[in-house]
Amino acid sequence: MDLVLRTTFVFFLILLVTRAVGRRELASMEPFDLIMVVVIGDFVQQAVAQSDYSVTGATIVIVTLALLSVGVAWLSYHFKRLRPVLEGDPIVIIADGRLIERNLRAQRMTTEEVAAEARLQQIGSVEDIRWAVLESNGRMSFLMRE
Repeated sequence: MDLVLRTTFVFFLILLVTRAVGRRELASMEPFDLIMVVVIGDFVQQAVAQSDYSVTGATIVIVTLALLSVGVAWLSYHFKRLRPVLEGDPIVIIADGRLIERNLRAQRMTTEEVAAEARLQQIGSVEDIRWAVLESNGRMSFLMRE
């Protein structure tokens, strides 16, 4: 039971940290970020399993994580009010060709990052964009002016 409690605590801690870090940072991982994820994974394993290296302990941890993941997805699906907390909301970055500075600051994004995302989608100018939305998965969606 101790493994289940530690795993549950770590699961919600990771959920909280990923929300605090921000979706933009998680969507564009650099090599350093990847290394940090591996290191964090090792720390999580040590915190959850402590000195239990048994197959049973690993099974309990894996099943607990899987059930928590399914549970959070189920809650998000069935309770609309929980979605912003569990998944986050899309955020408008550009409205009618104008950058919304307040939203950029809140997401710790620069105008150069937005312009780079637009160029990756073959958009030449920010003024050509009707809406740019930072989706909850960290990707940007663009709707063009007609």
